[in-house]
Amino acid sequence: MLLFFALCLVGVAIAGFSAFVIFWPLTLVHIRDRHAALTAQWGEGAFLKPEALRWLLARGYRAQADASLSGLATPARISLIVMVASLALSGLLALLAAAIK
Repeated sequence: MLLFFALCLVGVAIAGFSAFVIFWPLTLVHIRDRHAALTAQWGEGAFLKPEALRWLLARGYRAQADASLSGLATPARISLIVMVASLALSGLLALLAAAIK
């Protein structure tokens, strides 16, 4: 039963990844078009740059007075958290299932 729940959490992680792949590029395009300072700070190809992801997780977008940026970055942040948390919990459940065997 634990492995079933671990597999369900992998499905949740896939859903989180899908949402992240939709919202994060839209956020980056919005930043490129309207926030030149952030674009210059991160450079090209900021999709998986640690400083850009750190900015997203730390809610750096709230410092900007842009409701559209917040509207795009918030779902990207939530989906990133869901993806990482569900993969971590899935791994823990798999380890627990192996320990109980």
